[in-house]
Amino acid sequence: MRLLTYNIHKGIGGRDRLYRLERVLEVIEAENPDLVLLQEVDSGVRRSRFHDQPVLFVEQLAAHTGLFQLNVALKDGGYGNLLLSRWPIPWHRTLDLRMSVKKPRAAQIARVQSPEGDLVVINYHLGLAEIERRWQVQKLLSDPDLLALRGLPTIIAGDTNDWRNQLELKVYGPAGFDHVTRPPSKFRSFPAYMAMGSLDKAFVRGPIEVRAARLVKSQLTREASDHLPLVVDFHLTAHTTLREGDS
Repeated sequence: MRLLTYNIHKGIGGRDRLYRLERVLEVIEAENPDLVLLQEVDSGVRRSRFHDQPVLFVEQLAAHTGLFQLNVALKDGGYGNLLLSRWPIPWHRTLDLRMSVKKPRAAQIARVQSPEGDLVVINYHLGLAEIERRWQVQKLLSDPDLLALRGLPTIIAGDTNDWRNQLELKVYGPAGFDHVTRPPSKFRSFPAYMAMGSLDKAFVRGPIEVRAARLVKSQLTREASDHLPLVVDFHLTAHTTLREGDS
């Protein structure tokens, strides 16, 4: 099974500043992921020609179901996260991760019925301040709905903005998560054209075997966004199914 997480920068190139959503779509289609976690997806915004990008992604990736989460409302439209799955999503919710008066942030939590069993998939885009990020992850991991799903394999991925690589040590490690994207020196994803920071990360907990994790590095990915996409290939090592009456 394959997951791809990608901060698409609204479809605007990191260097040429041109809006070319087709480049992002080409990157995703080439990797053929089962689960797609996108950040900075526009809907009805002038800079992206007022396109409804969530609809365009669902139309292009026709085998996937899409869940859009609007995080930041603008004068015209807004932007947020988009989770796409090749498999059914019997339950999902949005968790507000805004800290005080800082920029609105949120996480998408989804229970996915994969061919190998049920799993929890979380897509997010964390804040710019270290204290904010730690608070956001602590709130996420203590959420009652997520705690109720603790028996399921869980994968959390997205743009963490974790320049100093503190989340593993301070939050995820103590909570029993394994850091997939380590060492950071092998997962420098930002800025795409000359990557220095390991910002796009993945963490897993439970019966998940990660077969491979890699950044997609090509001329196209260095131009399509200001982040490189991250791909994680994995399998579930214990088959867990959704029971009638479960969330």
